[in-house]
Amino acid sequence: MGKLKSYQEQLQDIVEKGITAAEEQQKKLAAKPFDYAEKLEAEVREYTVQTLRERYNGYSDTLFNQLRSLNTRFGDFAAELVAKLEKEAAEGADAVAEAAEDVAEAAEEAKKSVASKKPAKKTAAKKKTAASA
Repeated sequence: MGKLKSYQEQLQDIVEKGITAAEEQQKKLAAKPFDYAEKLEAEVREYTVQTLRERYNGYSDTLFNQLRSLNTRFGDFAAELVAKLEKEAAEGADAVAEAAEDVAEAAEEAKKSVASKKPAKKTAAKKKTAASA
C-alpha cells in the first residue's frame, strides 16, 4: 500500500505543477490587454483637449491648403488649354476670313465679267428685233 500512496502523491504533484503552470500562463495572457490599456491611458493623458484641437486644426488647415493648391494648378492648366483653343479658333477665323475675301473677289470678278457681256447681248438682241421688224 505504500507504493500506491507514493503513486498518488506523485500524481497529485504532477497535477499541481500543471495547474500552477496553466495559472501562470493564464495570468500572463490576461495581463496583456490590461498592459495595453494602461499604456494607452498614459498616452491619452499626455494630450489635453486643447492640444487635440490644435492638432486637428493643423491637419485641417494642411488639407484645405493642399486642396487650394490643387485648385490653383487646375486653374493654370485650364487657362493654358483655353488659350490654346482660343488661338486655334482665331487662326481658323482668319483662314475663314481669307477664304471669304477670296470668294468675294471671285464673285466681284464674275460680276464684272457678266456685266461686260450683258450689253453685247442686248445689242445683238436689239439687232435681231430690228431686223425682224
